[in-house]
Order: sequence, then structure tokens, then C-alpha cells
Amino acid sequence: MPVSPARSSCSICRLLLAAVLVAIAPGSPLVADQPPVPAGTSSAVSSWSLRDGDRVVFLGDTFVEREGDRGFIETALVAAHPDASLTFRNLGWSGDTVWAESRGVFDQPAKGYERMLALVRELKPTILFVAYGRNESYQGEVGLANFRTQLEKLCDDLRTAAAAGAANEVVKPADIRLVLVTPHRFETADADSRNAALAIYSQAIRDVATAKQAGLVDLFAQLPTTATPGQKLTENGVHLSNAGYAQAARFFAAASGHESSADFATRSDTLRTQVVAKNTLFFHRWRPANETYIFLFRKHEQGNNAVEIPQFDPLVEAAEQKVRTLVKGTR
Repeated sequence: MPVSPARSSCSICRLLLAAVLVAIAPGSPLVADQPPVPAGTSSAVSSWSLRDGDRVVFLGDTFVEREGDRGFIETALVAAHPDASLTFRNLGWSGDTVWAESRGVFDQPAKGYERMLALVRELKPTILFVAYGRNESYQGEVGLANFRTQLEKLCDDLRTAAAAGAANEVVKPADIRLVLVTPHRFETADADSRNAALAIYSQAIRDVATAKQAGLVDLFAQLPTTATPGQKLTENGVHLSNAGYAQAARFFAAASGHESSADFATRSDTLRTQVVAKNTLFFHRWRPANETYIFLFRKHEQGNNAVEIPQFDPLVEAAEQKVRTLVKGTR
């Protein structure tokens, strides 16, 4: 399965930089009147929006993990809601599938799936973006039915976990909003065959979105229409480049009912830098270096260091508050 390059171990300098990063002068407004022109064959599903106080979780494979490092999509959504107090947490894991196959680490995928749901309960999201299907599409038509069944189960399990973690006891699983995301297209030498397989998985995602009354961001149908002749939106035919994420971000904002200007990515660079700094801190909070020694089967050696992990929480919150302050000056 295609995965992103391995992350290097965190350094003290990187953590300090992310923790003390201070936003500089804001730029010009980031919202425009003209939307990107959508095209494709996506079916109609429930609309979605972000609300003041939303706790947002991004869940998925390499596409989502790399978004945490790039920050284009989160920045677009934050900029589209400057008056809202929003919290974003990225739980992407490279090479992952709807079975949490990458999250087991040294355990079976079922254990990784269990830990993923436990973290969702802890984060108490009110809305989750779920982006899978690329890795699963390598199984072709043979694996399609199993993928759909598991995606439906994942939707139910996420809603149940999020509702169970809610501070308000009246929250029910049906109150938790979901937004499913179809994978963007391949640009590899075998793109025709790869995209043919991806097409049927994207349709399954649309169908599940309808069945589960979830929102949809249909990158498979829409994202190719933004490429100019000769322009590629990926770095290697598989993973989006900065240009690809910038285009994808506009579709996320548009799907939420807000349109971003064509030069949004350039003019939001300061805001995006702060978003990435916050994401870096949170990554080390939930996936610390040497987690095997801290939380897993070798915790008898260094598990005493686990008490330090929650010390990231105030740093993450302070970084996110800088994002909220900065975005108010971008209008």
C-alpha cells in the first residue's frame, strides 16, 4: 500500500519552535465570491457545515496524515469560519484502511481499531471527516463489498464512540455528524487502471454517505477539474503536492458553503504555518516517539515517562488559540 515517507524522530528544537511560534501580521481577506467550478458524477448527499464550538477530527490514511503536515484544508476551513471557535485534531495514519490495519503497530489491527475508537471518545468530536478507500481499492471488485460493509461499521462505531465521550449526556450517536471523503485520482503511469478501481470505491463511499446521512467531499469527481494543462496535483502520482492540497482545500471550504479565493493558499501562508505548528504538537501528543516503550509492550521499561505526555495539552491549546486569534484578523 502506498504510504508517506517515515517521520523522523522529534527534536527538542522542533518542539520548542512549534510551541513558541507567534503569528505575524495578518494578510488580506481569504474568502472570495467565486467558487471553484465543480464537475463530476457525485450523487447528492446530506449537506454539512461547521458550527461555533465544533470539535473536528480528521481520520484517514496518508492523505489525512500529510494534511496535518501541510495544513491547507484545516486552514481553509478555519478561514471560512473566522467567528467560530473550532478545535481540529488530525488522526491520520499513513497506509491505513477502514480496518485500522496500520494502527495496530506491534498488535493486530483489531487492537489498533480499539485504540482509535478510545481516542475518539477522549477527543469528543462533534463532527468527523473520514477519508479512506485508496489503499482498499487495490483489492479491486473482489474487495468492494467488504470495504463497504466495514466503512458502514466504522461510521456507526465512530458515532457511538464520539457520543460516549461527550460531556453532555443527552448526546446520541445520531447527533454526531460525519463527512466522508472520496480519494483523489492517481497520476501514475497506470493511472487509467488504478482510477477505474478507485472509481467503484468512490461510488461506494458516496452510497454509504447517503445511507448514513453523512456529508461528502467528492475529491475523486471534482479535484481533476482544477488542474491546468500539464499541471500535476501529486508529487509522485499518488500523494498530493502542496498545489494539490491547496486545490483540495478549496473544495472542502466550498462543500461547507464557503468559497475560497483562487490565491487563498498564497495569502494564508502565515495562518497555515500556525496551523501546522499546532498539528505538530498534537502529533507528538498522540503518537510520541518510542511509544512502544511508553504505552505498549515495553512500557515496563520507560512507562513512567507517560506522565509527561499530557503536558502537551496546554501547548496544543495555546497554539490553537493563536490560530483563532490570527484568523480574526484575516477578514
